[in-house]
Amino acid sequence: MSAVTGFKRLGLAVFVLILGVFGALAVVSFLIPQDQVRDAVKSEIRSVTGLDPDLRGGVSVSLFPYGKVELWDVALGDSAGEPPLHASRLVARLSFLPLLFGQVEIADITLADPRIVVTVDSKGRSNWSPLLTSLTRAFDTKQRLTDDVPSFSEIRINSGTIVVRDDYRQVYEYVSGADLSLAWPAISRSFAVTGTARYRGEMLDIGVTLGNFAAALQGDRSALKVRVAGEPLKLAFDGAIATRPTLKIEGATSIDSLSLRQAIAWMGKKPLPGGGFERFSLKAQTNVLGGTIALSQVNLELDGNTAEGVLTFVVDGRQTLQGTLAADALDLTSYLSTVRLLAAPDREWSRTPIDLDGLTTADLDLRLSAAKIMIGTAQLGRTAIATNLRAGKLGITVGEARGFGGVIRGNINLAKAEQGAAFASQIVFDNVNLERCIGELFGIKRIDAKGSLTFALEGTGQSVYALTRTLEGEATLTANKGALTGLNVEQLLRRLERRPLSGGSEFRSGRTPFETLSVQVKIAKGNATVEAVDLRGQTVQLALEGEASIPARDLDLKGVATLVSASADRKAFELPFVVQGRWDDPVMLPDAQILIQRSGAAAPLLEALRRHNREERNETAPAAIPTLPALTSEPVAPTAATAPLATKEAGAQTTPGATTIEPTAPTLPLPAVTTAPAAKVE
Repeated sequence: MSAVTGFKRLGLAVFVLILGVFGALAVVSFLIPQDQVRDAVKSEIRSVTGLDPDLRGGVSVSLFPYGKVELWDVALGDSAGEPPLHASRLVARLSFLPLLFGQVEIADITLADPRIVVTVDSKGRSNWSPLLTSLTRAFDTKQRLTDDVPSFSEIRINSGTIVVRDDYRQVYEYVSGADLSLAWPAISRSFAVTGTARYRGEMLDIGVTLGNFAAALQGDRSALKVRVAGEPLKLAFDGAIATRPTLKIEGATSIDSLSLRQAIAWMGKKPLPGGGFERFSLKAQTNVLGGTIALSQVNLELDGNTAEGVLTFVVDGRQTLQGTLAADALDLTSYLSTVRLLAAPDREWSRTPIDLDGLTTADLDLRLSAAKIMIGTAQLGRTAIATNLRAGKLGITVGEARGFGGVIRGNINLAKAEQGAAFASQIVFDNVNLERCIGELFGIKRIDAKGSLTFALEGTGQSVYALTRTLEGEATLTANKGALTGLNVEQLLRRLERRPLSGGSEFRSGRTPFETLSVQVKIAKGNATVEAVDLRGQTVQLALEGEASIPARDLDLKGVATLVSASADRKAFELPFVVQGRWDDPVMLPDAQILIQRSGAAAPLLEALRRHNREERNETAPAAIPTLPALTSEPVAPTAATAPLATKEAGAQTTPGATTIEPTAPTLPLPAVTTAPAAKVE
């Protein structure tokens, strides 16, 4: 017999064998009654899980290409209400060899479109309690030592839905599209769930492993591993769990998220206020006892900031986060990036509504210390801060902060109110660089000195602008050995002492040194009353009072500048002045009337102009013109009244046929009155 013939005969024999097997299976499928198959499957499920399924629908047995049994309308639990588990179809894949002998043994089970409902009533009782009791009895250690090894160890869930309704904690959760594989304890004691599910619109990869399923069912300690990975976050836990006498979990936890802000919103919490809260990472030793989660050896990374410490999260009742964290350096700029006190480019107070809804998300009691803190361009040194958030009221207490070259202490309170936001603050800036400090706070850089600034303010409003209109409180400032920048009061006074009507731009530039400076301000309904400003220098003294509008950011002040004389027998030169305009660019103007009265030449001229204007209105202008000798076409000999203009002032020049009048102060209105040839007025 040739080799070809041998292979043909072998192939024919194999074909006949396969055909015989399938024929036998076909015969068996007809010989096994469907009721017997249903009862066998039900008995197998009860033997393995300890649960008694309610097989309500029809039965279908198929042996090609493999043996399987399909059961429709399957439920677990009380049939009076909504069952804890209901599947539209249960598919049991059968073991091949036992089936040849007419025995039904399940290899694995698949639940198609199951709906798993977990409910907890207002008294804390769950609808799964009876089922868990049955599971516990089935996995009792003593009983499992004498029972046979279960026939199947895998249960699959396809397109499942999980609903959790907890009336006790007011929780409702919904999970859809669950494709899970349950590794049921058979030879080993472990239980594992792996697969994917959609939760709050995001698909998650899930992995849960219990090292000792029977011990876990009885409430005893069992190893626990949890892995959850998705777009919002990644969570991993490796430790142990026990539920008797109370819930206790301990182990190592790690959480990572590309955006903590989005993760919190995904979990159904209210959005966090401000900016930041993006890249997040947490690693800690976790200890859960009842409704309290304690985290020790915490390593926290948030928006590039790293801190270490301990945290405690209370989930029973109102959620509360408590803890202490320490960091080398913190950059808080991103968290305040959306807080706009001033609106560019006009530098007006922001009218954007203040949103404080995020303050009601949870309660907070957090103590934070750092060696360095950065907020925009401002930088603080060693800082200790306590933050308390309760019932939507935020309180920040600065125990000590090294900043602006000095020390900062105080508190800030912010809460939601009927009028929008309620603000209150008491802050002390002790021995700080006032130019940097006031510049960062109010955008004013006019005081180059070290000193102290204290203020107590409170107000309410829908926006920063509205809040400034209701401000109440007071503020004080003291400084030593510094200077006012943008003002050269000494130079201005000396020039005006020599030439009262001279002027220039010196008062808008330069510096005014001082030995001491004190400011006292009372604030009522957004208007600041400057009760006293006292500046004392070696050559200049200033006294100032008036009002400032906080909403409009402008000044209306009056004061007296005194040029201190070096000689005791010489009277000090005093000049009344006004300060008006915007905070960040005020204008200092001398009192024009006083300057004119002090000018011997200009006083008669002003009086003549006044008479001229009155007579012109009375149609008597020709009679008034001859009374203006300083504006005639012929040179006029100097008189006692006009001599200072021609001889004593430096830089005065005359030309034949014309008389030059020194330029007057910016606020002095002088109409141009000329005859032929015209006088030149500079």
